[in-house]
Amino acid sequence: MIKIVTDSACQMSPAQGKQHGIYVAPLMITINGHSYRDFDQITDVQLLRMIKDGGVPSTSQPSIGEKTDIYDQIIAEGDEIIDITMADGLSGTYSSALVAKASCKDPTKVSVVNARTLCVPQYVLVNHAQQMAASGASKEQILSMLEQSIPTSENFMIPVDFDFLVRGGRLSNASGILGGLLKLIPIIRANDTCTKLEKFGIVRTYTKALKNMLDTFEKDGVTNEYTFCLAHAHNEEWANKAMQMIQKRFEHAKVVILPMSPAYICQGGPGCIAFQAIHIINE
Repeated sequence: MIKIVTDSACQMSPAQGKQHGIYVAPLMITINGHSYRDFDQITDVQLLRMIKDGGVPSTSQPSIGEKTDIYDQIIAEGDEIIDITMADGLSGTYSSALVAKASCKDPTKVSVVNARTLCVPQYVLVNHAQQMAASGASKEQILSMLEQSIPTSENFMIPVDFDFLVRGGRLSNASGILGGLLKLIPIIRANDTCTKLEKFGIVRTYTKALKNMLDTFEKDGVTNEYTFCLAHAHNEEWANKAMQMIQKRFEHAKVVILPMSPAYICQGGPGCIAFQAIHIINE
């Protein structure tokens, strides 16, 4: 059989993954001099409270030893592995998985896939791969689905807390003050290879931001056959508004909304929204 492995950047805890037969290695979060396993040792609520009190978090990839142990456990059971990691370039997770593969008992049993995305599209890819594996699909069939689907991913993020961005060094102090005073809405977009996040635009209202992103989706060929993906850091109001605009523009499209993982909150800050889409192609 094929076993699916991933990391918590897919917005899934190890416990949630286990319920679906998926092995999830948590990212690490460091804040106030302490390190925590994503989901396992820190929740989104706890992290947001620490940030509110002035903490500035950072993240790191799952430990190579833990990933190697997961591989060895699966190999000992006679199964093969497809590990779908978050985007290489935004994290060292993919590189660490390659090192773990080289260190495990039988590297020929392990296929490591750079998802070139993160957050909810990664969640969608991982779950579809697991469904295929559970239905008896071959490694080649699952890898083909991933190869075809991954390039379709579109990734935007809207940060809300300018003070958090300034304290974390993600925004200059002057820009942060200006943005806060003018109530500007910045739009961040991942580049085509999802190796870095870039400024896409700045608008005055959230509605305008949503319209700009939806217009870009249509320009890039996104249709209602895509899965639209929303994650939010305790900002249900904005997530629900986005869902309504998506459903109005792309009738009958599937929309997946998830609470944002602690690790992703470390990047976007309190209130941020991830606005993404991906097309699962399984031919």
